Amino acid sequence: MAPTAYKQPERSSARGMGFAGVTRQTLASPEELPASWELRYFEFEPGGYSSLEKHRHAHFVVVLRGSGRALVDDKVVSCRPFDAVYVSSLAPHRWMNAGEEPFGFLCTVDRDRDRPQPLDDPEWEALRANPDTAPYVF
Repeated sequence: MAPTAYKQPERSSARGMGFAGVTRQTLASPEELPASWELRYFEFEPGGYSSLEKHRHAHFVVVLRGSGRALVDDKVVSCRPFDAVYVSSLAPHRWMNAGEEPFGFLCTVDRDRDRPQPLDDPEWEALRANPDTAPYVF
């Protein structure tokens, strides 16, 4: 599968929804398999990051290459190959490359899922007030 854009740029104008240096590949989808989930591969260039978002569907991520950080809820975790990260429903989250090489992971999500949404004011302010998460809230 060829890499595609992470998101449409016009969706990135809301606070925290900007992103840089990310591609996405859909490896398995319900259109191809009798499944209720989709498997995607995301890759981040050095300095790349995803939007800071939340949604009702959960994610299960397994890191394959490079090193990164994940802001999930009110914590920042370091990620390296074969680490697994669970993102629960409505948990604010952002992924970032923390190294000089590409950072890539597999991500499994529900087939039917809601669109990402920006954080509300109290969520945004709580993450900005937390010294651990504040550097990743932009």
